[in-house]
Amino acid sequence: MRLRTKIAALCAVVLATSLSACAPGSPQSDAGPSAPASVDFNSFKGQTLTYVYFTDGPDEQATKDMIAKFEAATGAKVNLQIVPFANLATSLQARLSAGNAPEVARVTDWHPYADKEVDFKQYFGSSYPSEFASGAAATAMDSAGHMLAVPSDVTINGPMINVDAFKKAGVPVPTKWTWDELVADAKKVAAANNMPYAFAIDKSGNRLSTILSQFGTVMIGPDGKNALDKDKAAKALTFFTDLVKSNVSPKDFWLGSGSKYTGANEIFLAGQVPVYLSGPWQVGAFAKSATFNWAAASNPCQERCGGFPGGKFMIAFKDSKNPALAAAFVQWMNRSENQREVDKTAYWLPTRKDLTDSGVEYASRQSDMSSFLSQINATPSDTWTDANSPAFTASATALISETDKVVAGQQDVRTAVENISAAIDKAIKAAGS
Repeated sequence: MRLRTKIAALCAVVLATSLSACAPGSPQSDAGPSAPASVDFNSFKGQTLTYVYFTDGPDEQATKDMIAKFEAATGAKVNLQIVPFANLATSLQARLSAGNAPEVARVTDWHPYADKEVDFKQYFGSSYPSEFASGAAATAMDSAGHMLAVPSDVTINGPMINVDAFKKAGVPVPTKWTWDELVADAKKVAAANNMPYAFAIDKSGNRLSTILSQFGTVMIGPDGKNALDKDKAAKALTFFTDLVKSNVSPKDFWLGSGSKYTGANEIFLAGQVPVYLSGPWQVGAFAKSATFNWAAASNPCQERCGGFPGGKFMIAFKDSKNPALAAAFVQWMNRSENQREVDKTAYWLPTRKDLTDSGVEYASRQSDMSSFLSQINATPSDTWTDANSPAFTASATALISETDKVVAGQQDVRTAVENISAAIDKAIKAAGS
């Protein structure tokens, strides 16, 4: 299937599921101010905005290049402040509490800052969301129909394999496999190549939710309520924590990284593990950094198949020094020609309606991007509402912290599942879901 067809399929899935991913109620397309505030792109010369940003790799240079074009076009200055993703939420909350809001930030979850965010409809009119794929736009709106974020890219989780290591071990590169088959193959490959580990995964609630889903459950359902199937969650976490406790998946990495997000990409690049579960944002970085042949592979199946979705948003803060410039910058960065240019070198999937229709030709590794895209149709619809729920971030944090305790021998899996379920209830209540 052609790349643009796969992207269109993604948007169809998002459309069908993400309308219930925000706060209660369906957003109305005509909600918000009918007359936008005046935005004069010729009026920003000599003005400055701060953009708080985290990078996945090749997107950094692509973003810097596009910022340079924005500066040349407007005469404004962009102060790009790159922070580690693990510190992003803490950094933003500290700045907001201190009354020092940046103009713009890149985030994976806009809900914690909703009362501080610009409504982009106020600046660009009630029809502005229609420039984006319907589902993508819906994930950026609250229950009243305010567009509080602009979706800049979407992702889908999946594994990457060290092809050279598989070939040396005489293990065929898989086109379809179960979790048991993945582990068995990975162990054979690791042994044949003297690798210390067989499987690695980022320490991330989003990534671990991939395994939950494959074992048949999500944390938050389409109705916004707790959907965790405790028996299925227990099977998933038992399977995963057994891998870590036995060092099939690196135990020191899992325990040594605390509760914050930590990528396992360096372990894969160092040739220490043959199978690594992450996402398409790694493609550009690996194309430059990997010293071995590698490829994206299909997700393993258990009770069901597919990966787990994610996405990034650009938000503008209304209490910053220059909210109008902030809104203008976000809109400019996500114009069709600009989003396409960033996507093709950053290995992002587009969110604009016109780009999902036409597709994106990537700078390289088109087959790997297509492999990730091929997982979209297999990914269950309830994962989209789970990932885009305002309660997901807090629930995902609990998923990681409670899993940590199992790996450390501080509690059993059943206790962890009960604690995770209680944390989901608390997160949903706090989010007003």
